[in-house]
Amino acid sequence: MLKIPSSRRRIAIYTAHLLKRQFAAASNTTTTTTTTNDNPLLETHALPPFKLITPAHVEPAMDKLLSKYELSINNIEAEINNQSLQGWKIFDELELIEQPIEDAWGVVSHLQGVKNSDELREAHEHVLPNFIKIMTKSSQSIAIYKALEALKSNELEWNNLSNAQKRIVEQNLNGMRNQGVNLEGEKQKRFNEIKMELADLSTKFSNNVLDATKKWSLTITDANEIDGFPSSLKALAAQQAGSEDVEKGPWKLTLDFPVLGPVLQHAKNRKLRETIYMAHVTKAGEENAPIIAKILKLRKEKANLLSYNCHADIGLETKMAGNTKNVNDLVDQLRAKAYPCAIREFEQLTQFAQSHGHDGKLEPWDQSFYSERQREELYEFTQEELRPYFSLPDVLKGLFTLCEQLFNVHIVDMSTTQNDSSNNVQTWHDDVQFFHVVSKENSNEHIASFYLDPYSRPAEKRGGAWMAVCRQRSDLLGRKPVAYLTCNGTPPLKDSPSLMTFNEVTTLFHEFGHGLQHMLTKIPYSGAAGISGIEWDAVELPSQFMENWCYHKPTVDKFAKHYQTNEALPEALFQKVCDAQKYNAGLALLRQLYFGKMDMVLHSTFDPSLGVEGIFELQHEIAKDFTVTPPLDIDRFLCSFGHIFAGGYSAGYYSYIWAEVLSADAFAAFEEAGLDNEKNIEELGRKFANTVLAYGGGEHPADVYKMFRGRLATPDALLRHRGVE
Repeated sequence: MLKIPSSRRRIAIYTAHLLKRQFAAASNTTTTTTTTNDNPLLETHALPPFKLITPAHVEPAMDKLLSKYELSINNIEAEINNQSLQGWKIFDELELIEQPIEDAWGVVSHLQGVKNSDELREAHEHVLPNFIKIMTKSSQSIAIYKALEALKSNELEWNNLSNAQKRIVEQNLNGMRNQGVNLEGEKQKRFNEIKMELADLSTKFSNNVLDATKKWSLTITDANEIDGFPSSLKALAAQQAGSEDVEKGPWKLTLDFPVLGPVLQHAKNRKLRETIYMAHVTKAGEENAPIIAKILKLRKEKANLLSYNCHADIGLETKMAGNTKNVNDLVDQLRAKAYPCAIREFEQLTQFAQSHGHDGKLEPWDQSFYSERQREELYEFTQEELRPYFSLPDVLKGLFTLCEQLFNVHIVDMSTTQNDSSNNVQTWHDDVQFFHVVSKENSNEHIASFYLDPYSRPAEKRGGAWMAVCRQRSDLLGRKPVAYLTCNGTPPLKDSPSLMTFNEVTTLFHEFGHGLQHMLTKIPYSGAAGISGIEWDAVELPSQFMENWCYHKPTVDKFAKHYQTNEALPEALFQKVCDAQKYNAGLALLRQLYFGKMDMVLHSTFDPSLGVEGIFELQHEIAKDFTVTPPLDIDRFLCSFGHIFAGGYSAGYYSYIWAEVLSADAFAAFEEAGLDNEKNIEELGRKFANTVLAYGGGEHPADVYKMFRGRLATPDALLRHRGVE
């Protein structure tokens, strides 16, 4: 997943996307009154001083920064009106005044996801209304909007701009229109009220999911109840319960995925599987169902105020797909391939379960369990057999070696390097590592950095995995890109390092792909550097592209070594992993299409006046065409669907499939070049780096893709890679 960057800017773009962030928390420090003196959020730092920042700093810092920003916007408007500030220089001035707010608010937004506390939530709630008010004022500045229109209409000046600069201007003009700059009177007043309410609802949605996840747990004392648990799950559950004896327990289960997923896959206790499954699919249901209904209603009203038919029309206007028809055409084309395959797979699974003693209907909490048993029987390996070969330190070394081969960069662990630079780096948790990226092409020049927060911490860290922006590349500010890479992998145990599931390995590669596009950008303007300004349905291309290398044996051989014996992953076992990639491929693709279709219909043709009941009726209606078994009546997965209700993917979840068409087709180019031909792979890797990773938002993604591939992508490689042909 990609978190909306704070620097997707200028003006309206910056404001709109900051308000989509999920704000929550920082540390467990109690909130006390503090002055603006010695406030780390008010100081300019190369990197955030995490150990110095407390929730008490947020409100005074943001109040001062917002007041200063408001005065600066007024000054810019005055300079525009007296014609002392014109053209591209407007963006330079805006970047200079926005940087302090981006730095401070970006830290708060990051900490809410990785170090949650009630104190920072309270601070955020106090700041948010004024933040929205002032940022909205800048996004609705008539003076700035008209100045940008004048820049675009000045043929001489326009022609002197680079393509990246032109895209920044055009995106900001469109962004300001969609932020209500052309609305007047009561319409603009109502628009601004909706923005405020949507920001508050999004925050509450995210907080409710986190709270529900933290609240639920189940402590087990009878070893018979955990029959079937693999050793790694028993050890993790015992560690979470504070137990010293893995075999005697007790064992604590949570809804965090490193526990939830393996329980559903391995617990022989059917009642236990049902209990944890029910807790998962009803998570935050009561709290978030009315919030979803309100969000959909307000998004529809907001779109109508801007003269759009629906919320989806706003976002699709600036995406590669362009309109709902193109999205639906792709979804329907892929469904036609996936659905018959999924029906066949489910029938085979049902027969397998019955032949292994299952009696009656295959319920949702049975499916993962019997799928894992069927997969083990078909491919003759278990996920637990793989874990010892995937220790996090070794996986990182292999990932970094691949990046060196493909993209000609070297990655240095600064957490273990003793020098002035590493000593000045502060982190929010002891598990967090910090790395430099250096260019081998340019005499080992330091070009970027990133933080890696690899492990699950359910008490304070939200679930999932994501890349977010810490610092955006900006030649004006003299800044190099810095990324946050956050995962929720299996933590190390007392006697072993973090031993990853194969899914956790591919997730790490995925998020690192996002990080590479952010860090290897060659665009000097922050509004189009890295992930900024990229059409959202193309932004998953690098991340999904990187996942493919987890099925490339020469790559895997570089890191898949037994953590105790150093034995390489046996070739026969690796081949089974590759073969199993296509196991239940139709069901997997259909599930992704189901999520995308649900999102698109909710934000296009659905009538929000139908309320909560109508939302879940729609879910069941769509499920008839996109699932092989209907969801339970109590299923409330939408109530924790943070991508579309608290993130940046509303009317855009289809982007995962759209971008997978691109990523699969891109990897097919490497297959055609010969995956065992190192020279060809290196040359093609440099080409990928110099196009897809380098241009970011500086060119339209279709044009960038054609620079790399020589043509547009087709879905053929996606269907082949997934095994749905």
